[in-house]
Amino acid sequence: MKNILFINTGGTISSSGEQGGGLTPTQSAEHIVAAVPELKDICNIEAMTLMSVDSTNIQPEEWVTIAQTVHEHLPHYDGIVIAHGTDTMAYTASALSFMLGALDKPVVITGSQVSVLAEHSDSRINIKDAFRTASTELSGVFVVFNGKIINGARASKVRTKSYNAFESINHPYIGYLEEDSIVYNDIPHTQRPAGHVYNDHYSPNVFLLKLIPGMQPDIFDAVKALGYKGIIVEGFGMGGVPFKEINLIDKIEELVKSGISIVVTTQCLYEGGDLTIYEVGQKVLEKGVIPCYDMTTEALTTKMMWVLGQTDHPAEVERMMATNYVDEITMPIR
Repeated sequence: MKNILFINTGGTISSSGEQGGGLTPTQSAEHIVAAVPELKDICNIEAMTLMSVDSTNIQPEEWVTIAQTVHEHLPHYDGIVIAHGTDTMAYTASALSFMLGALDKPVVITGSQVSVLAEHSDSRINIKDAFRTASTELSGVFVVFNGKIINGARASKVRTKSYNAFESINHPYIGYLEEDSIVYNDIPHTQRPAGHVYNDHYSPNVFLLKLIPGMQPDIFDAVKALGYKGIIVEGFGMGGVPFKEINLIDKIEELVKSGISIVVTTQCLYEGGDLTIYEVGQKVLEKGVIPCYDMTTEALTTKMMWVLGQTDHPAEVERMMATNYVDEITMPIR
């Protein structure tokens, strides 16, 4: 049997209302494992509680703590399962994907929409599925939820209450967990870039700006004044940015020339953006912004933080943002 480390970080799965004032994480890693007795037939488990945090309160510093713990312990185990709150799980999964580098073992993140203490909870099946996945020969970071295995840098929480809270965005599911087997999708192997090794350096100075009709250009002055080094602009449709009655493009050009890296993406969840199709995309692309194609917001945000932790040179930021490290991006074929 495989030897798996279980790391509890908190979230709904470990929550109770016993302290009043709403659900809060209280259960230890050992309590969660004890609630799923079938695990003893799947693998050997060692459990540890790293932190007990509602994932809304998870910050980049906690990503580093989790990454360092995984990096330290993974050589001694066949895989690792992490229990995490669902609200920012996709951000943590993406951040770990970039920080941990190329892996030869599975790191699986899961959680639940209902506490492990509840009678009708999705926690027990999700935990069981996570340990089943961590006991396979997969390599990389994955989110396992509601019977699906998702690339960690392609996961996104799309429902607030339902058990099928997560979906794989613009990428096939890695596989599906059935009662007695795991069914894998036939996904072409992508060559990993050389030199993608453990590196937990990051910059928190990344701002996400969602455009709305009527937004004034001086918003960019305010963002610059706050000291942000990277800006992610969620444009309309394929990534369009207005330039007529209200002109945001000139202000974007000004910031790019000042050395701030700006990525333009789409507000649409599926199918990605393409700045080459419409005039409203071409004009902003000409100003030196970085296209992001079909990355999720979570992957795009954490990747830019990670990239800016390595370099603030605009040309190198652009190169790294366009590099496919963990199948987080699909580059178009021209």
